[in-house]
Amino acid sequence: MQDEGDLVRRASQGDQQAFARLYEAHFNRVYRYVVVRIGDKAEAEDMTQQVFLNALRSISSFNWKGTPVAAWLYRIAHNQVVDYLRKKGKQMVTPLDESPVSQGGSLELVVEQKIDSEQILAATHRLSQAQQEVISLRFASELSIAEVASIMGKSQGAVKALQHSAIVALRQILVAGNNE
Repeated sequence: MQDEGDLVRRASQGDQQAFARLYEAHFNRVYRYVVVRIGDKAEAEDMTQQVFLNALRSISSFNWKGTPVAAWLYRIAHNQVVDYLRKKGKQMVTPLDESPVSQGGSLELVVEQKIDSEQILAATHRLSQAQQEVISLRFASELSIAEVASIMGKSQGAVKALQHSAIVALRQILVAGNNE
C-alpha cells in the first residue's frame, strides 16, 4: 500500500515510469471488468486504454488517502461503461471473439467453452446493473469483497448479499435457458 502511495505521488508529479507501473499493475483487471460489462473484447480494450488516458490526465488532482488507486480506476471505468451502455442502448449481447484451438485441445471442447462463455455473458446482462458490477469486479477482476465494497461505496455485507443474489439469479437464468 505504501509503495502504491509513493507511485501515485510520483506519477502525479509527472514521473512516467511510476504511472507505467500503475498501468501494468491494474490494466488486466480493469480490462476484464470492462469486457464483462460490455461483452465486446475490442471495444473493451479501447475503453480500458481510455480509462488510463483519463487517469493520466487527472492523476495530478488525485488525492491519495490510503485507498487503493484501483478504486479510483474502477470508478473511471464504471463511468465509461455507463456512458457506453447509455449510447448503445440495451443491445449489449455481443459474441466473444473466436478462440483458437490450443495445441492438443479438441475443437469440441473449444466450442463448448465458447458456448458456455456466451451463455454466461448473455445471462449476466440480464442482471441488475449493481449485480453485473459485483460479478464483474469479483470474478472478472478477481477483487476481494473489501476492494469491491470500497469501489462501489457499499458495506462488505451489502456486497456479499448482492453477490449472493446475483449468483442465484444467474443460476436461475442459466437453468431456465437450458430447459428451453
